[in-house]
Amino acid sequence: MSFTVAIDGPAAAGKGTISKAVAAHFGFAHLDTGLLYRAVGAKVLNGMEPLKAAQTLTARELEANNLRTPEVAQAASKVAVIKEVRAALVTFQRSFAARDGGAVLDGRDIGTVICPDADSKLFVTASAPTRAKRRHAELQAAGNKDSFETVLADVQARDARDAGRAEAPMVAANDAVTLDTSDLSIEAAVAKAIELVERSRSSVL
Repeated sequence: MSFTVAIDGPAAAGKGTISKAVAAHFGFAHLDTGLLYRAVGAKVLNGMEPLKAAQTLTARELEANNLRTPEVAQAASKVAVIKEVRAALVTFQRSFAARDGGAVLDGRDIGTVICPDADSKLFVTASAPTRAKRRHAELQAAGNKDSFETVLADVQARDARDAGRAEAPMVAANDAVTLDTSDLSIEAAVAKAIELVERSRSSVL
């Protein structure tokens, strides 16, 4: 039996951590769809044309250790506005979502475009300063020297680009439950997400 959980939201809101925890709790497979765009962005930074980068993407390339850098994040956001790139990656995502045993997909347009009929939909968000603080701490731990102000500007720029793009903009699905993590610990946010998914799961089973 398949059960699809769609978790959307902006960068550094906690949706990746929450998605992994939800998948682990229920024994579902997990796909960070942002990695698809990061991997394409990384290939573009290496000189490849965006559509070709998307069409030739392999699962192995999702394991590259450079996909979390600020440069790749910005490149991912830029290629994600290209209609043909998004179309090239849709089949991969929908196939993953339909797998037996359940699946959790997190991204920007899972509940609205990729899996509009998902059994459970969450929109995980937080204030821009809160998300910038989290991302800044992550980058510092990785040795990056960017200032908080630079990281905040990057977060805001990406939000504007993701929400303002013509193709599959980042918005909460009409039937998604919004989970604001601004004032929640990661443990509390995960617990709330599991509670919401369990509620949806109980109504389906």
